[in-house]
Amino acid sequence: MEIKAITRRWGNSIAVVIPREVLEEQRIREDEEIIIRVEKKRPKAGVMFGRFPELRKTPTQQLKDETRRGWESTSDRKGWRK
Repeated sequence: MEIKAITRRWGNSIAVVIPREVLEEQRIREDEEIIIRVEKKRPKAGVMFGRFPELRKTPTQQLKDETRRGWESTSDRKGWRK
């Protein structure tokens, strides 16, 4: 069984609340030992595409130039590029 839960601070620890429906369905009672598989939810790569619509309107070369600004070496700033 897989459930989605949100962590909460409990003293110096982090706790997860198991929904009542799951407790009833699995017949979990207080002081029972259970096994929980922990996986941090991460967005899939495809979900990240389209998150910044303003970047779609900006030409690629302009984005590259803005990214490079401030990362130039001394020789680049003096015009010593080959």
